[in-house]
Order: sequence, then structure tokens, then C-alpha cells
Amino acid sequence: MNVIDKKHIDKHNDMHHEVHARRWNNLKLDRPKVESIVDKLAAFQVAIPSWALGTGGTRFGRFSGPGEPGTLDEKVSDVGLLHALNKSSGAISLHIPWDIPDDPLRIKKLAESLDIKFDAVNSNTFQDQPGQKHSYKFGSLQHVDQKVRDQAIAHNKEVIDYGAELGSKSLTVWLADGSSFPGQLNFRDAFENTLDSLKQVYNHLPSDWRVFVEYKCFEPNFYSTTIADWGQSLMLANKLGKKAFTLVDLGHHLPNANIEQIVALLLMEQKLGGFHFNDSKYADDDLTTGSIKPYQLFLIFNELVDGMDRNGMDHATSLGWMIDAAHNLKDPLVDLLQSVEAIMIAYAQALMVDREALKVAQKNNDVSLAQEILQDAYRTDLRPLVAESRLRSGAALNPVECYVENNIRQKLADKRGVDVVATGL
Repeated sequence: MNVIDKKHIDKHNDMHHEVHARRWNNLKLDRPKVESIVDKLAAFQVAIPSWALGTGGTRFGRFSGPGEPGTLDEKVSDVGLLHALNKSSGAISLHIPWDIPDDPLRIKKLAESLDIKFDAVNSNTFQDQPGQKHSYKFGSLQHVDQKVRDQAIAHNKEVIDYGAELGSKSLTVWLADGSSFPGQLNFRDAFENTLDSLKQVYNHLPSDWRVFVEYKCFEPNFYSTTIADWGQSLMLANKLGKKAFTLVDLGHHLPNANIEQIVALLLMEQKLGGFHFNDSKYADDDLTTGSIKPYQLFLIFNELVDGMDRNGMDHATSLGWMIDAAHNLKDPLVDLLQSVEAIMIAYAQALMVDREALKVAQKNNDVSLAQEILQDAYRTDLRPLVAESRLRSGAALNPVECYVENNIRQKLADKRGVDVVATGL
């Protein structure tokens, strides 16, 4: 018997349908526009990273949980489980070499059987691997030694090749390259080395692929990061060519950065490629999306919807959407379900904004009215809308409750054991 199947979900929905129907009907009476949004929510998919399916850790420790996925097959199966519960997690993003497919065709068939696609593949040059000839201690694509750069370039090309076999269409490059002390490196040389290395990776991309250049303001280096902000990422993307884009990770900014403005300008330049969703209080905390700054998440989606509509972009497919979080305390699968729920609610809220009225308020410099228009959409409880979209897609009305009701973590522990540790973080 599967850990979760349609009959479990149907039973859950039958138990909760009466309450949901009342809430949904009340919402439709109050906000008739919601009916037109259901299909957009159903089409919107958020990729799950393979490394987030197990327990993460900090510099001080890692506390693994029971039933964690110990193989790539089990990770794909866990994403299939999530997708069955919410029908909004129809893709998996692999981090190589943490999750190298030993038989790409077999893994691809397994994913297809679960209605799962392969999102962007991610390279790893921020840590040394067993048997690696040259160390990345002082950088990878930026390194002063050409031999180290060549090794990092070869790895990225290998990741592209794996992705092509799986059906992926994009590569995400995140670099830990930088310096921790003044004088440690020459800023211009580091940037130029990185650009030259990325050009060689870019030239290996298939014609229908994209590369996403991710940035981060600090950590693990604390004096400089070679791709520290969206401006440096945009510079690289522009220099690389039309298949290169900036990737925004919500945790990769200095405190109080106006991420929604960054998003708006990158869309204006048609150089926004994708998103890594998480939340934070202090820095790159990798917390559950929407758990700390839900209003900021809504404001970001407000700019995403506005900018994508202006560019004629498809909300579901034009950008890469992925969660990037570390689950140090909570059950990773519950945490991922909560993150997807927060993302879907913020997206729905952004779709509810009266854009024509907002445009008039902006042209009239009516600051108070503009605020009211945005907060009216944000303060509307759209959980029944998101649940109705799930219901029509065959998913659970409340994925977290369904997960708990069916004791899924215990079933996974019974199948896999209690002392397994997921690969990756």
C-alpha cells in the first residue's frame, strides 16, 4: 500500500468538505473575482529541491528525523507524495553531486509516474567532494589557479549533461566565492575570472536552456562575495547573453532590502529568471516561506504579477519557482507543505489586487488609497480559494492536516528506518 493514495485524500476531503463549502461560498459572495483565479492557481507549480527533503543543520549540529529519504528514488517519491497532497509541487530540483542519478532514464520514468518534472539542476562548487583533485577553499570559478577554475567549469558542464538526460531546461549557479579579509584577492580579477569561467559554462548550454546566476551578500565569506547582489548578477547575465538570467533567493539580501523593487527592475530589464523561496529574520535563515514576513512576500508577488503581465509572461512557466529552505526543527515534508501554501496564498492575493484602481491612485498621488487597495487584497482570507483550487485538482483540502491524519511520517519511518540520514545538507 502506498503511503498516501487517492482514497486517503478523498476521505480527508469528505471529512472537511462541509466546512470548506461554506467558507468558499461566502468568499465567492464577497469576492466574485475569485472564481476566475482558480485555474491560475492550479497551473502554478513550485519545485521542491532534493536537498530539502531531509533535515538540515547548522554549524553546530544536525538532528536527523525518522524516515528520511536515503536515496534519490526515495526523494523523488517524497516529492510525489507532496504533489499528491497539494498538486502544486510538480517538479524536483537536483543538486549535483549530492544527488547524481545512477540511471537517469529510470529516475526520469519514476518521476513521470508520479507526475513530476525536473526543474533546474544545481551545481556545487562550494564544498570539496571525496576524490576531488583541487580544493575550492579559496574559490572555484573565481580562483587564481586556472586548474581549479577548469575543474569547476567541467563540473558545471557535467551537471548540464545530467540535466539534459532528465529533461531539465536550466542550470542554477551559486558561488561561495569571495574573501574574508581585505587584500585577500583582487576584486576585478575575481570578477573577470568568474565571467570567463561562466562563459565557458554558458557555451555548453543546449539551445533551449537557460542559466540562472544566483547572488548572495555574504556567507561563507564575510568581507566580499564575488556575486554579492542583483547588480553584479545582472552584469554577468548581460555579458553572458540572452540565455542568462538573475536568480533571486529571498534570503540572500542585507536586512530590510527592498526585494520587491529589485524584482520590478529585473522584470523591466527582462532578466529575472527565477526565485528561491524561504524566509528570514536576520540573514539567510532559510526558514519556512511566509513564517516571518508574509506581507513582504505578498508585495513581492504584487510586483511579479504586475511585471509579468506587462511583459506578456506566463505566470506558471516563464520563471523558475523553487523552495530553498533548511528544516532543522520541523518535519521537512510538513515544512515544505507550509511553504507551498504560503506561496500560493501570496500569489492569490496578488491576483486579487485591483490594478486599474491602483494605477489611478498612483497617477493621482493618492498614497492612502494605494495603501488601502494593496492591504484590502492582503487582508482578504483567500485560504478557501487556494483550497478550492486544490480540490478541483484532486488534492487535499488541507495538505498538512491530511499528512497528520494519515500518520505519514511514521509510515515512512516504518519503511525506511529511524536512523537514516538524507544526502545533501
